[in-house]
Parts: sequence; C-alpha cells; structure tokens
Amino acid sequence: MKTKLRRLPLLLTVVSSALVVACAPAESPLTLYEFDCGVIRFESITMFGVGDDETDVRDMIVPCYVVEHPAGSLLWEGGLPLAIAEAGDWVESPPVLLRQDQTLADQLPSIGHAIDAFDYVAFSHMHFDHVGASSEVQGATLLIQQAEFDAAFADSVTVPFFDPAVYEGLRNAPRELLDGEHDVFGDGRVRIIPAPGHTPGHQVLFVDLAEEGPVVLAGDLYHFRESRSDTRVPEINVDSALTIMTMGRIEQMVIDEGAQLWIEHDMAAYLERQSRSNVHR
Repeated sequence: MKTKLRRLPLLLTVVSSALVVACAPAESPLTLYEFDCGVIRFESITMFGVGDDETDVRDMIVPCYVVEHPAGSLLWEGGLPLAIAEAGDWVESPPVLLRQDQTLADQLPSIGHAIDAFDYVAFSHMHFDHVGASSEVQGATLLIQQAEFDAAFADSVTVPFFDPAVYEGLRNAPRELLDGEHDVFGDGRVRIIPAPGHTPGHQVLFVDLAEEGPVVLAGDLYHFRESRSDTRVPEINVDSALTIMTMGRIEQMVIDEGAQLWIEHDMAAYLERQSRSNVHR
C-alpha cells in the first residue's frame, strides 16, 4: 500500500505532462493571397538593362498581396492608381500602356476582407504602380523604411516615378518608420527586409508558409528573369552599386532560408500560380 501511494504522484506527473504535450496548440495558420492589380505594357524594355532581343516579354503583372496572420492582416503592395481601373480600358502613360480591370477593393470580398480593415500596410517602394490603393487603406499602420518615407514626402520629390498625388493620403497615416529588418507579427514568419538601391528605402517581404515553404516577395529587386540571372540593373535605379550589393544579400538569404523568390512583375509565373490557386498556405 505504501509503495502504491509513493508511486501515484509520479504517475499523475507523467500523465499530466503527456496531456500538456497532446494539447499544445499547433502553429497558427498563415495565409498569403495574391491579386491582379493591373498590367503594364512596354514597347521597349531597355530601361531595365535587358535588350529587346533578349526576351519577347512586354507585359508586366502588377500584383497585390494580402497576408492573414492570427495576430492581424497585412496588405503588401497597392497596385496601379485607381484612375486606371476607372478608365475601363488601356490608358496611355508614355512610354507605357496601363490597364486594371478590377480594383483591389472590389476583389477583397472574395476572401471576406475589406480595403479599410487592414492592421498594417507596406509597399516594397513608393513607385506609382505599387501604391495605387494607398488612399483607400484607412486606419492601417504604414510600415516603411525611414529613407523611403523621407524621399517620398520631401518638399521636392526627385526619385523617378514617385507621384505624391497618388499616395498623399499616407502622409499623416499611422506609421512605423523602419531602419532595417522588421518582424511584423513578432513570430518570425512575416518579415520586412530592407533592400535599397531601386529606391532609397526599397524593401522585400519574407513570408514563411507552412505548406509552400518560405517565399520572398521581391518587389522591384528584379523585373525580368534575365534581370536576376544576369544581375541587370535598371537605369532608373537610384543607386546601381547598392542595388548589386542588395541583390547578393537577398540571394544569400534565399539560399539560407531555402526560400522561393517571386519576381513580382513576372506575368508567366503569376499566371502559373493563379492556375492552381491565388491562396497560398
């Protein structure tokens, strides 16, 4: 009897420990959604450091991404300006043509979301084709590198393809000014990584998906596959040497993390993913 009484607490301890392990919650779900937020059509692509005879690709997809995390939601990229969608056809904006068939706000109900319900919003950079929905994102905290914010809201904006008229609504928005890497939700699964060179505060997004694995949404680090394979730097980049350094650093991160790198403007890759699903987990 005494032996039985001595062993009972140990038994309860073992059983209790087993219950704790069995009931421990699995990692909370993380979902990435991908949307069509416009198309840019080029006659010539030499401005990107790629010869017109090297590829017949002339159309660039302009994507938007929604990250749903148990701790909140993030909009990454804002697409073309809303005026393009309102035109309802191709719009001439020399030297390119622009088109957007459906606004992001009109697409979001398909995932049960609203344009004014994001906790955070971040853009790879402030070029006009990445911030189109910025005026509609009300109440979200803007996550932006200090250098990008300073360049975008300077008294005299000198960075090519920055158009303050498109993103003026962000000037007084809630914001967190970044100086380097930022862990959006605090668990390492959604991280903003500085990637300057294309613009002063260009950044990319790392998303660690449970099923598809880690993904780097590369902003405008590259525009074409040739840009990546041959380290081509667009003539519009604000710092070519810094761009090349950034490319090397991000490529090393991709290797270290075992990640996919998505060239955001790659139409063929976008359509291939869409043929399977615009939902990534």
